[in-house]
Amino acid sequence: MADDEGQEKTEEPTGKRLQKAREEGQVPRSKEMATFAVLMGGALSLLVFGADIGEDIGRIFKYSFSMSRAEIFDDNQPFIHLGNVVFEAMWALAPFMAVMVVVSVLGPTGLGGWNFAVKALAPKFNKLNPVEGIKRMFSMDSLVELVKGIGKTVVVASVAVIIFYNIIPDLLYMQSEGVEKGIRHTLEIIVWSFFFLACAMILITLIDVPFQLHSHKKKLKMTKQEVKDEFRDTEGKPEVKQKVRQVQYEMAQRRMMEDVPKADVVITNPTHFSVALKYDPDAMEAPRVLAKGTDHLALKIREIAAAHDVEIVQSPPLTRAVYYHAEVGDEIPSSLYLAVAQVLAYVFQLRRYRRGFGDKPQAMSNPDIPADMRRD
Repeated sequence: MADDEGQEKTEEPTGKRLQKAREEGQVPRSKEMATFAVLMGGALSLLVFGADIGEDIGRIFKYSFSMSRAEIFDDNQPFIHLGNVVFEAMWALAPFMAVMVVVSVLGPTGLGGWNFAVKALAPKFNKLNPVEGIKRMFSMDSLVELVKGIGKTVVVASVAVIIFYNIIPDLLYMQSEGVEKGIRHTLEIIVWSFFFLACAMILITLIDVPFQLHSHKKKLKMTKQEVKDEFRDTEGKPEVKQKVRQVQYEMAQRRMMEDVPKADVVITNPTHFSVALKYDPDAMEAPRVLAKGTDHLALKIREIAAAHDVEIVQSPPLTRAVYYHAEVGDEIPSSLYLAVAQVLAYVFQLRRYRRGFGDKPQAMSNPDIPADMRRD
């Protein structure tokens, strides 16, 4: 966007931005961590399985040079012999190779996790642009990679020198050892030297991983305008949200009006407010508000109530108190129990009278409303 030009990317990447980057294959990766995982996995597997592998290889060599005269002159035996040697070698190396496969898969995904992004497979022709290529060669990332390369060389070379000086006595002592013992001693020195060289990568990895996380986060930082645009796209345009709210309000009104015929009484102001109340002693702990409204909506509630023979009682203070202190679907506040009970008692007596039971109740006076519940 034109508004983004000249703006600094100072805002942290949002969840949506991070998810989009992941879908495009942009996740933090550390080549040093992958290299360390492979080297250390190989070194540890050699320390664990090295002795058995050495014995198996020695046995395979003996078997390879132990063909009889008859086997040598048999055209089929060399191929059978070779097949057995290959099978035994593969079986001997199987544990080592299994470890290497596992660390080769887990090492690169140790930072950023497993991520399969189809978009990352699409060709990017901008990488063929020589100008962009030159820019990448002299970019900050290239400089960091150069520094890391020099650092790795220095660290590994330093560890190698230290190892060499420490194994000099062993190398001198090997002159007095027999051939078989000397070979075993040599292999042991090689494996342990390989292990310590792999440990040298720990320092490089500990430096590279935080750097890659910081670099990845920095690349995904956003401008203030980008954050605003994303929020607007996520939440929707104001006119759309207003339309949605209007539709939701209309649906809620329709559901509310459908409940008016179920009410026991509608109390009114008498013109500006209307509240429909329902009380079922077997299902409710207190009277519940089924519908409420002002002005045109209040008139509509009274019309529906009259059409379904729901009693309409004028009680302005009580109506305003219930309207302002209880929402549709809520029970009335406890401080209004007594006032509402008087209205319901009047309505129930009026019903009995109309059915031919009992005397006609006297006109109901306005019930007392607590001072803290009054609304003028």
